[in-house]
Formats: sequence, C-alpha cells, structure tokens
Amino acid sequence: MTRKRSAKIIDGKKISKQVLEEVRGDVAALKKKDIVPGLAVVLVGDDPASQVYVRAKRRTCADLGVASFAHNLPKSCSEKRLLKLIDQLNNDPAVHGILVQMPLPGQISEKRALEAILPEKDVDGFHPINVGRLLNGEECFVACTPAGCHTLLQRSGYDPAGKHVVIVGRSNIVGKPLAALLMQKAEGANATVTVCHSRTRNMGKYTREADILVAAMGVPEFIKPRMVREGAVVIDVGVNRIPDAGKKSGTRLIGDVAFAGVAKKARAITPVPGGVGPMTIAMLMTNTVKAARLIAKRR
Repeated sequence: MTRKRSAKIIDGKKISKQVLEEVRGDVAALKKKDIVPGLAVVLVGDDPASQVYVRAKRRTCADLGVASFAHNLPKSCSEKRLLKLIDQLNNDPAVHGILVQMPLPGQISEKRALEAILPEKDVDGFHPINVGRLLNGEECFVACTPAGCHTLLQRSGYDPAGKHVVIVGRSNIVGKPLAALLMQKAEGANATVTVCHSRTRNMGKYTREADILVAAMGVPEFIKPRMVREGAVVIDVGVNRIPDAGKKSGTRLIGDVAFAGVAKKARAITPVPGGVGPMTIAMLMTNTVKAARLIAKRR
C-alpha cells in the first residue's frame, strides 16, 4: 500500500526568530554608534484586531531594544489631527520608522495618511514613492507581508528564479507588491509571475500551473486540492477567523488554503497560524533598522 506523503511545513515562527536575532545584532551595532532605531506606531480607534497587532509590534520592539513610540488616538480623531501627528513624527530625529495601523476610521483617508509619511520613514512600504521604486527595481522599503513571503521562500530553499509563481489576490498590501518583487531581475527573484483575482475566469487552470502558489484573497479555504499541482510550494497569506465551539475563544484561525487536503499534494506549505504571520513583524523590524541606518548616513 502506497502511503500518501505530506508536505514539508515552512515554519514561519522558526524563520522569523532567525531574522529577529539578526536584527538584534544590527540594533546592538547601531547602538555602539549612538544610534537607537525608533519606531512610531499610530493606532486610531479601538479595532480589536489592530490592538492585538500593535501590542505584538511594541513587544517585539522592547525585546530587540528598538525604541517604540506609541500614539493612540480616539476613533473620532479628525484627519487633520492625524496628519499633524505624522508631520511631527516626520520631523522627530528619534523616530526612524512610522507605521499607521490600518484600517482607519471612515472620516480619515488612508491614501492621504500614507502619503503624508516621509518615504524614508515609510517602514510599511506603502508610500507611492516606495511602491514605484519597487516596480523599478530600485532600493526601497518593501511592504512587510510580501517581504516576509519572499524571505520564507529564500530561507526555505525554494528559489523563485525561473519558476512560475501564481499569486491569487491583487491587493496593494500583498498581491501587487509581491508580484513586483518576484519578477525583478535580481537574486531571489527572476520568476515568471501570474496574478489571478476575483474576475479571473477558470482560475484553477492557472493555479494548477504554479510551481509556487501564493494565496492572498482573504477567503477561507478558497484554494482546494484540485487547484494545486502535485509538488507545488504553497504560501498561504490568508488569516480568517471562523466560529469554532471547541475553542475557548469560540473561534479559530484558518488560511485561504484548505490545508489538510492541499498538504497531501504540495511539496511544501505554510501553516496558518505560524506561517507568513510571524514574518510580517520580523520584516517590519528589519525595515526599521534599515531606516535608522540610512537616515544616519545622511546626517
């Protein structure tokens, strides 16, 4: 009887710890030069998920020795007040990176808030200048989740070069920047990239051609086993909370990939939780140290 193999688990917790240890060393080296990397995190409102993310970022800063500047604004905060705060942070020499936690309340334009951050302090990688530089293959800050996906592939030994990467999802946060990152003429890139989305017809035709399949649609278990080629590497970016009476919280997290079935076909796969998620904060810390180093060079 032939035993069905199971995919290798790409452990985001383990790899993120490696990245953070490297960041710790970089922080220590900068401190010897009297430079303390500083990250300002701005939270507007009381969204529970945002509060969890922000607390995790602040804890990581404290652990690594990165200065953390917390700015909690009420949900009723005006756009003018937020933009004034961002301007103050832009001009604060102790702040090297600025992160405005999304989503923002309806009265505030996310576009205007993101564009107000100086590109050299945009450690989230969402400023149009950084997005444009990424597309041009220039030095820039790359959005943390795509950068995390890229690092997972590289450090797990799955080089995208010459491979067909299919990304399901075209958001400005993941799909588009990841496509731009992987198609560059650069080490760790050089992939042929196809981007699928909600208007793609016969999506399974494309996903079954993928050597590397990235699921980033925000739809629970959207990618079924029948949509995956035998031996593909699968990166699941989705984080979806669904009801589960068996859990104390009453819910559990699942990804955009039907993990149990796909793991029987894939060569390697990221779990949810414990895959891409931990990498996002690790790359934020990497970007913050990079910002501190670059700003120090200009002074």
